[in-house]
Amino acid sequence: MTFPLPDGLPAGRLIGTPDGTPVMWCSERPPADPHAAWTGHQRQQAATGLLPVLCYSDVRPAPFDPAEVDAFDLEGELARSWAEYRRRRFAVPDGPPEPFDCPEDVEPWEDDPGPPFEQWPGLASATLPGSGVDPDEAARAAFAHLVDDDPYALTEARLGLVAAERSADIPALLDWYGGAPKTLLCALLRSWEDRFGARVLTLVGATLYVSVASPPRTVEQAERVALEHLLTTADNIVDDPPTPFPRYARSLVGAPLWRFWWD
Repeated sequence: MTFPLPDGLPAGRLIGTPDGTPVMWCSERPPADPHAAWTGHQRQQAATGLLPVLCYSDVRPAPFDPAEVDAFDLEGELARSWAEYRRRRFAVPDGPPEPFDCPEDVEPWEDDPGPPFEQWPGLASATLPGSGVDPDEAARAAFAHLVDDDPYALTEARLGLVAAERSADIPALLDWYGGAPKTLLCALLRSWEDRFGARVLTLVGATLYVSVASPPRTVEQAERVALEHLLTTADNIVDDPPTPFPRYARSLVGAPLWRFWWD
C-alpha cells in the first residue's frame, strides 16, 4: 500500500503501521536546510494532503482511531489531574524535611508558589486571531525562529510527510508521546489548535515544538494556559529546570513557540 508523493523528494522511505497501512514518508538523511524543507512542503500540504514534521527516523506508527480522542473528556481529565497534583504538592510529610545543603557556588532555587488556583479553573479562553493572522503562516515564522534560536536542535532530524488531516494528530499517528499521557496530549493539541492556532512543528527525540498563531495576551489568560502545560507532565515545566510557575506563565504572553520535553 502507498499514497501519492510529491515530485522532487530526496531518497526516503514509506513508514506504516504493523498491518502495512502507510502513515508517513521519511527522508533518508537530514535536510541540508530544515526550514526550507519544512516550509516548502507546508505550503503544498493542502494539495498533497501530507503535513510536514521534523522528527527522528526511529518513529514507529501505530493504528490510531480519532474517535477515541473525540470521545475523550479533556476538561474532566484535567480537573482530575489538577486535584491529584495539588494532593501530592500539599501532602503533609511523615517526618521533618530532609535538610538541603546548597553548594556555596550555586544559587539556591527560587521558591515556586505554584499555580494560583485551588480548583480547576477551566480551559483558558481562546485568543481571537488578529486581523490577517494565518496559523500556517505563523507556523512558518515560528519555525524560522526555532532554527535561528537553536541551530543545532534539528541537526539529526529527518523530514517527515504525514498523511494527517490536522497537525494536532501527528504525534498520535506516529505513536509519539515523549512521556506524556497519550490521549491527553492529542486532545490538548487539538484544543490548542482550535483556541490558539497551534501547529506541531517537530518531534525530536522526547522534545515537542508547537507554533502558536494567537498566544495569550494577558497574564491571567497565560496562567491558565501554563496550568494546561503543567498538566502535560512535561519535565521542562514540572521541575527541570525548576522555573517558578508565575515566571513561566508570564513567558507565554505573546510567545509564538511552545516547547515541551520529557525525560
